[in-house]
Amino acid sequence: MDVMMQELSSATPIRVVMILTALTLLPGIVISMTAFLRIVLVMGFLRNALGLQSMPPNQVIIGLSLFLTWFVMGDVATRIHQDALTPYLEGRVTEVQMLEDAGKPLRAFMLRQTREKDLGLMLNLGRVGKVESLDDIPLRVVVPAFIVSELRTAFAIGFLLFIPFLVIDLSTAALLNALGMIMLPPPAISLPFKLLIFVVADGWALIVGSMVKSFAV
Repeated sequence: MDVMMQELSSATPIRVVMILTALTLLPGIVISMTAFLRIVLVMGFLRNALGLQSMPPNQVIIGLSLFLTWFVMGDVATRIHQDALTPYLEGRVTEVQMLEDAGKPLRAFMLRQTREKDLGLMLNLGRVGKVESLDDIPLRVVVPAFIVSELRTAFAIGFLLFIPFLVIDLSTAALLNALGMIMLPPPAISLPFKLLIFVVADGWALIVGSMVKSFAV
């Protein structure tokens, strides 16, 4: 922190503007270029599958997603710190070189999680010519392809999450209909059972473990 403050105090106005601009873009980078997108979507699907409107609250879901993202992206963050941030703070590289070095670990992570089909789609839409290797693919193609792949993966996981809870809802509705209790809303009866089954099955540990393992590809 002291090194960073000294760097800011001795920086030129243009350098200060670039640093502040990078900090402004940081939330967008975290949302669209890390594991946060898939994790927060799956957590939202889980809450809807359980039939809960506001529990856990959005703040809890976002907080859990951020810390899980930090956990998943630990190796990437370490490489960025060692290969880009530390040399820049020591004055060995320029801002442009620092951004290029910081983008390499992120690019590698995104490409590991991106489907070839989505990457090819964005290459065609961007009218990018033939590339010899993955390193030649511009970042403007990698990022949207990664986002599309993450959305597809998150929706597929969400579908699998809905199936067991949907079975409970249908079973509860059929049982109430058979008993002639058609005026009683099925969600009011099925919700406690869904929560009970989720807790007994250690659902949070299963979800978190599966989410983290899904990035180890």
